Amino acid sequence: MKKIFVTAALVLAFMVTGQAQIVTPQASPKAVIEQKVGLTDVKIEYSRPSARGRSVYGELVPFGRMWRTGANANTIISFSNDVVIAGKTLKAGHYALYTQPKADSWDVIFYNDTNNWGLPEKYDDSKEVLRASVKPEFLSRPVETLTIGVNGLDNDYAFLEIAWEKTMIALKFEVPTKKMAMQSIDAVISGPSANDLFSAAQYYYQSNGDQNKALVWMNQAIAKFPNSADVPFYFLRQKSLIQAKLGDKKGAIETAKLSLAASEKAGNADYVKMNKDSINEWSRK
Repeated sequence: MKKIFVTAALVLAFMVTGQAQIVTPQASPKAVIEQKVGLTDVKIEYSRPSARGRSVYGELVPFGRMWRTGANANTIISFSNDVVIAGKTLKAGHYALYTQPKADSWDVIFYNDTNNWGLPEKYDDSKEVLRASVKPEFLSRPVETLTIGVNGLDNDYAFLEIAWEKTMIALKFEVPTKKMAMQSIDAVISGPSANDLFSAAQYYYQSNGDQNKALVWMNQAIAKFPNSADVPFYFLRQKSLIQAKLGDKKGAIETAKLSLAASEKAGNADYVKMNKDSINEWSRK
């Protein structure tokens, strides 16, 4: 019996040892930078190599060649809104960030395929969304580890900075803060949207709130449409349900008939059936 226990213990120890993984630090650890510029969210994910006594630009990173701008997988930059770089619009989204360093200027490249390990095996010009040129700056103090960040923050712009060794570039990008702020202001000043009013009325109906208030909101939502033919069938359906709950069966049937016609036009069989069933039910009472 003792021999069995010893054997089982050895097997268990072997299994635990076999499943263990060796954990060591990465040579180029990953970093994630998140920064809000005005009303735009910017995120950068990249791996950070260190110089470790090596000459970087001109040797480790040859001049004139495309550079992955980091280590390991693609360096990825994301924008939550459209931005403007060098007078050109870069659509909201995420991009692989490549550069082409030269002694007197750098090209910064936004590439819409982010699934490469470093540079693409075959570069596709059609995936290059935007390219901008920027002058490098000389740093008096060396930067040991590649550093990418967003600095020089303003409500309307910021700078994408890449610094390593004694070189830094700062690429300006503009964000649509004024446009977004004005849209937000206009939306609030002009009052709730039709969908806001619909949602409020629907909640009051479902939670047995004040149905008179819910009906007022539904009428306001419907009034947001200048053309009655444009009122969604589900708006009319919700109004009919509220009217029925208030005891106005005649009004509910009239509204349900409008919803029925609109849902038939839209080809929504579910709402067609629901409206027909409700009309039949309310007609019997």
